Amino acid sequence: MSFNPFKEKVVDIESTIQSWGELYPKHYNKNEVDPYTKTRIILMNGAEFESNWFSHQFSRHCTDNELRREIAAIRRIEKQQQMKISNLRPLDETILETTISYEQLAVDLTCALAKSEKDKNVKASLDFALLEDFDHLYRYADLLEMDQGVKAENLVGHYTEIMPGRPTIAHHRCPHDTIKKFTDFNTADLRTKLNINIITAAEQQTMNYYMNVSSLYKNDIGRKLYLEIGMVEEEHVTQYASLKDPRCTWLEDLLMHDYTEAYLYYSCYMTEKDENIKKIWEYSLSQEIAQLHKDVELLKKYEKKDWEQVIPNGEFPEILELKSNKEYLREVLKTANITSDKDGYVDVSKLGKDSGFYKYQEKVNKNLDEVVSHTVIEDYIDKNGEDYRYQESPHPFPELDDKKSDNTTVGRVK
Repeated sequence: MSFNPFKEKVVDIESTIQSWGELYPKHYNKNEVDPYTKTRIILMNGAEFESNWFSHQFSRHCTDNELRREIAAIRRIEKQQQMKISNLRPLDETILETTISYEQLAVDLTCALAKSEKDKNVKASLDFALLEDFDHLYRYADLLEMDQGVKAENLVGHYTEIMPGRPTIAHHRCPHDTIKKFTDFNTADLRTKLNINIITAAEQQTMNYYMNVSSLYKNDIGRKLYLEIGMVEEEHVTQYASLKDPRCTWLEDLLMHDYTEAYLYYSCYMTEKDENIKKIWEYSLSQEIAQLHKDVELLKKYEKKDWEQVIPNGEFPEILELKSNKEYLREVLKTANITSDKDGYVDVSKLGKDSGFYKYQEKVNKNLDEVVSHTVIEDYIDKNGEDYRYQESPHPFPELDDKKSDNTTVGRVK
């Protein structure tokens, strides 16, 4: 069924402002909710934060107060949306349990986007970071079982395997290697533009979550793990954001932000199983369409452009569905020895000894006993004889199949 938000009937944008009672939703039951309902909530929380923060930056770089007032009005509603969605999380869900859902989202969202991606450069970027988020899921899962006795395989509904990816110790790269070639907005496929916006927002949400909860965790090993992985998420946000075309105008980008959100809300509505949350997606979609139509007005008024000049065909592509991607992930895992090198990706054995990667590794990883992503697994193995995994068959990268030792060389050492 085709859906074009630019041709939908629109409500008055001011009518979508909600009261305090409307803003505080009924939270989900963590013991009954579908894992992908939780990941959709995290995704839309991140999409709203990205739009809200983009709007703040727009306002800070705009000299026209009339335009700044218009985007402030849109931003206030976006903030209401974000706060409402974030409060769907229940009081009894721990920081670490929520983290497992963050990483399941990172894994299965990235797989879904990569499988749909036509641009080779963008797909390579998705496949590369996928293996790192997959490894983060494994390390947080071991900490969860060690600290709380909770098996992450139950939280992910057995939809996503839990085992090592490219080891986190290998993720720490020279900042120069996180910048990629930007995509030409005018010639890129609509799905590519959506994919870049979606993954940037999702990874930014993860980065922000780890940044904020790192100091709130109950012990040092957990605090250090959030610190380390939070730094990797900063790399991912830089990498994905560098794919965006920096030549777009602020109003073109505003339109694309709200179009992306409308697409995501529509996808969430079409795939949601929880009836209470499905209603939130439906109402949020109507809010987003109202914002999108306001963007169209602003683009026409201030830049004399029609929306078709930014998004030639407004019809949504195939909806985004979050689901299990075990086979695709296992195939990508065969590239675990790849690292990032300026615009591209190479086998770590091809790098020269004077590369930025090795120089940075020597600085941050000079003492293995200080690399908590490694020591948390070693601690678990010391206590239990082997690590915690949910692995359905032998690991597709043999060097990562040993349950009794944490590998620190894959993707890192010649």
